[in-house]
Amino acid sequence: MPIFILVVVVVAGASLPSTADEPFRVIVHPQVKGNQIPKGTLSSIFLKESTRWGDGSTVYPVDQSMRAAVREAFTMKVIGKPIEGVQAYWTRRFVEGRVWPPPVKQSDGDVISYVASTPGAIGYVSSTTPLPDSVKSVIVVE
Repeated sequence: MPIFILVVVVVAGASLPSTADEPFRVIVHPQVKGNQIPKGTLSSIFLKESTRWGDGSTVYPVDQSMRAAVREAFTMKVIGKPIEGVQAYWTRRFVEGRVWPPPVKQSDGDVISYVASTPGAIGYVSSTTPLPDSVKSVIVVE
C-alpha cells in the first residue's frame, strides 16, 4: 500500500507546474479568483497592456525597487527583458499617452501590504519570503 500512495503523489506532483526553482513568487489579493496565471498574461498585466481580470474587475500590479534582485529575476523571466529595457518601454508609453508604470514598493513587506490592502492587486516577492493569510500565491504557467 505505501508504494501505491508514493506513486500517486509522484505522478500528481509531476503534472503540476513547479515554482520551487523560481527566485520569486507571484501574489494576489485573496479576492482574485483562480490559483494560476499564464506567463503571457502576467507580462501583459505588468506592462499595463491588460488592465482587467477575467471577471472584469481592475487589476493593480505593483513592482519592486529597480535595485531589488527579485525584480531583475521577475522582469527577465516574465517580461523577457532586463530592467533597463522595461524602463525604456515605460518612457515611450508615457511620452505616447501618459501611461504610468505600476507603483514601486521598496521591499517584499511593502508589496505584501499593498496587495493585501488593494482588491485586484498583484505583485511578486522573493520565494523565501513567508506569506501571511492576507495574500495568496498563484502559480505562473507557460
